[in-house]
Amino acid sequence: MPTSPEELRVLVEDSLEALELWPQLHGQAESVRYSITVGGKRVRPVICLATAEAAGVPPEAALPAGCALELVHTFSLVHDDLPALDDDKERRGQPSTWKRYGEAVGILAGDALLAEAFRLATSYDTPRVARELAHATLGMIGGQYLDITGTAPDGVTLHSLKTGCLFSAAVGLGLWAAGIPEDEQAAWRAFGDELGLLFQIVDDILDGDGYVLTHGSDSARRLADEAAERARARLDQVAADTTVLREIVDGLAVRTA
Repeated sequence: MPTSPEELRVLVEDSLEALELWPQLHGQAESVRYSITVGGKRVRPVICLATAEAAGVPPEAALPAGCALELVHTFSLVHDDLPALDDDKERRGQPSTWKRYGEAVGILAGDALLAEAFRLATSYDTPRVARELAHATLGMIGGQYLDITGTAPDGVTLHSLKTGCLFSAAVGLGLWAAGIPEDEQAAWRAFGDELGLLFQIVDDILDGDGYVLTHGSDSARRLADEAAERARARLDQVAADTTVLREIVDGLAVRTA
């Protein structure tokens, strides 16, 4: 029986809690640990583990990849919160990393999270896991640049980079962890693209910006439903038990927080 999303989330949480940070971080490790444990839904690593299991391996095989992805996501949030970017003093009801430890330590915390992510990603025999993570991270950073400079050609390009890259990578990392050849990944990856779009549109609906501002609430809801349907249709093209991935799609489509 496939592992449920909540069980996968527990696997991720336990792995992150037990993560041994590089000893030469010294006192910097405290802010890194704080950034990780402030929490979150762990949606991206759960998708990674669910993909790997659907592709035929135990979800534990994808834990280093999934945790690496979550560390990259956390790094992006730590740096986004800095005064030079979004100047957010809180993250999930807690002081943001820079607010608690100061800007300099906050910058270093993000740097360390990124390095720790790639230390995990390179633990696999294949370099494709680290390469997938690098491509996604660079795309995300490019999207952030387009956002802060106001130079994005359109909203689709912006969101496909800033948000979509890590969702696509969640699927890609799971596939590499499961040893799925590149020429068998197309339908899986198309699913990952739709998942990233779905997450972004629903996020905008909840925040009242992005797609809501450009399309209106009703149209944004319709676009989210269409993205969810396309994601399910992509899974129909995958010759595997994708029950858990479908459950994740359904949950993302109706989430309220």
